[in-house]
Amino acid sequence: MYASKQTSTQNPVKPGLDTKTTSRAEPMDFSALLDPSLLQAARHIYRTYYEVHPEQVQRPLGVAIDRFTYRGKLIFTGKPVLLPQECFIPINHIESELH
Repeated sequence: MYASKQTSTQNPVKPGLDTKTTSRAEPMDFSALLDPSLLQAARHIYRTYYEVHPEQVQRPLGVAIDRFTYRGKLIFTGKPVLLPQECFIPINHIESELH
């Protein structure tokens, strides 16, 4: 004889907890989620650009880079529009280990 025990897949809601999702305006730190090889490629793109264009004084916002080919470009203005296979690496992540 088998006793059937039903398990609920729903998570119990604790009293007093707000179950509504809220949008956060605070910036998130994605440095732990970045693939190290992508970060290295972005640093190489950044370094190469400034070796070729030493007179450039405008600081980029970051690098838009393809996750599969590691080709990318520096972004200087506005929010980048990325293709599905691209990601944006902010300049503070790129410069953090260059200095």
